[in-house]
This record gives sequence, structure tokens and C-alpha cells, in this order.
Amino acid sequence: MSNSNNTGQLTLALLDAMTEAWNSNNVDAVMAFFHDDAIFDHGAGPDVHGKRFKGKDELRKVIKGLFDRVENVHWEPLDIRIAGNKAYCEYHRTAKLKTGQAEEFLSVDVLTFRDGLVEHKDTYFKNRTA
Repeated sequence: MSNSNNTGQLTLALLDAMTEAWNSNNVDAVMAFFHDDAIFDHGAGPDVHGKRFKGKDELRKVIKGLFDRVENVHWEPLDIRIAGNKAYCEYHRTAKLKTGQAEEFLSVDVLTFRDGLVEHKDTYFKNRTA
């Protein structure tokens, strides 16, 4: 399966397919959307950009870790905008953990694309404390 169109342009259809892959909770389906040298900046971490993961191998470990902790996780798109090679994606994220606990929060991904694949995923989310 090819995730980019013939011109490598960023489209809503590409972003919809990427959301479907995340919602399938299948690490291989998700990884097909990333460059080998992709960077993921997680919303939480010690640095100004959160915690940074570099390269497809590190990203795979992080994403697999998420899918291993949950029975199911789902991202409902609220608003998606494209500007050049960037996508700004607002989501309502829900998850049921294997412990039975439920998670729910709003998040934003700023995705930078190159040749129809993600080269940088920068995630922001609400840190619920109650």
C-alpha cells in the first residue's frame, strides 16, 4: 500500500488514511506513514520540545508501547488544516487501558511531511489532573 499520492502532496485523504491507521491500533499500519529518519516530539518530557524520539525504530517502540498498554485507543478528528507541507490536526482521544481505566483528552498534532510521509510529528495534549 502506498500512502502518498502520485505528486507526494499532502491531502485530506492522506490524513484520513493516517488517522484510520492509528485507529486500527496496528503499529505496522502506522509506521507506513513515517520516513525512516522521522522525529516524534512527545507532549511530555524534560526538554522544551517534550521528549524526542528519532528514527523509525525508536518511533516503532513508542507506538507499540502505547498499543500494548491499551485495549483500544481512538482519535476522533475535530479539525484538520493543511498549510504547505504541514498539517494541524485537532483530536479528541479516548482510550481504554488494559487495567480497565479510561483516558480522555484533547490533543493537537503538528505534522511536517516530505514526499507524502511524516518527517516530524509534534504532539500537544491536555494534561488532565483530576
